[in-house]
Amino acid sequence: MGENPQLNAKGELKHLLSLEGLPARILRHILDTADPFVESAQQESKKVPLLSGKSVFNLFFEPSTRTRTTFEIAAKRLSADVFNLNIGTSSQSKGETVLDTVDNLAAMHADMFIVRHSQSGAAHLIAKHVAPHIRVINAGDGRHAHPTQGLLDMYTIRHYKKDFQELRVAIVGDLLHSRVARSQIHALTTLGVPEVRIIAPRTLLPSHVDTFGVQVYHDMATGLKDVDVVIMLRLQNERMRGALLPSAQEYFKYWGLTAEKLAYAKPDAIVMHPGPMNRGVEIDSSVADGAQSVILPQVTFGIAVRMAVMKILAESQA
Repeated sequence: MGENPQLNAKGELKHLLSLEGLPARILRHILDTADPFVESAQQESKKVPLLSGKSVFNLFFEPSTRTRTTFEIAAKRLSADVFNLNIGTSSQSKGETVLDTVDNLAAMHADMFIVRHSQSGAAHLIAKHVAPHIRVINAGDGRHAHPTQGLLDMYTIRHYKKDFQELRVAIVGDLLHSRVARSQIHALTTLGVPEVRIIAPRTLLPSHVDTFGVQVYHDMATGLKDVDVVIMLRLQNERMRGALLPSAQEYFKYWGLTAEKLAYAKPDAIVMHPGPMNRGVEIDSSVADGAQSVILPQVTFGIAVRMAVMKILAESQA
């Protein structure tokens, strides 16, 4: 497999580009590092000086308000100087390449780049290109990976279920277009979840799903039976008009999470969603706002997990 570009010579994390290929010890270290940040979020003063004097650039080549905002809050709580660039509207339209943009910002003494891009592999390209002291975090690239979302989902599961070893986890919905699902599956299997299920219509499954090490179901009744965790994926409305699905109403009827369908899962099953939710498409409001939903805690934990990743990267050597 060659060397992992995310790790330094000591096997420490120097970039976070994908959860693929990362050992369980690194994933657990990130989750453990997030614990005190979750606790400090309850306190009046939420700031710690760990990244004081460091410059963090949010490079968003495609929009994502939620992800960008949580990274911004995370960096500011670590006392970093944060700069937000929505590059889709500026240099890209002038024909400047991604690496030109990065070089210009590196010349302004950037220490860390948070990269969101519609092209798979964009964060890897930047990580290979930058000077050794600069750190890169992938905030979502194409259909490839969304590692911090995968990590905050693992943190949420661990918080409510304590351990991964006995769990059945179901991931439901648009696997075909989901970078989140790929990161979740890598993390779940690496952390020792014995049974990961995928529930989706055939048209929304990637062709190589059989290589993921998961069990595939096409109906909710059998797929959700006795699961501990239900992760709903966002159905990208913009893809509804294609030939993949007949309509949003039809999708909700078969694959939308309702209280009736959730009853197939264990009584203490938790319901997760990476957001933003399409209510009445992939999830019913009564479930999204119900007692088993942990969708808002996911957002809270997401800030702590992103703080943990930044702290670990800032402390690692080139």
